[in-house]
Amino acid sequence: MANYDRKLRIGMDIRRKRKVEKIMEFTGRMKKIQEEAGTVLRKVQKKMKQQADKRKREVKEWKKTMLSTKDLVFKERPAKKLVD
Repeated sequence: MANYDRKLRIGMDIRRKRKVEKIMEFTGRMKKIQEEAGTVLRKVQKKMKQQADKRKREVKEWKKTMLSTKDLVFKERPAKKLVD
């Protein structure tokens, strides 16, 4: 400040207090908007899950079976480990 021949402001500035009040008001509004958006998103998410669950079917369990390659004839044998 000394370089520009200006004096420091000491004490409370009235304009600063108004800015703080406006900032507090703004953050309050933002919190409220964020809460409302969260509520709406949860509601939409629930609705989307219901729509997706309508088309779901029960999955049948498959039995595991082993295939024997003993009697199979391969023209080209790509790799022994894959044949087993």
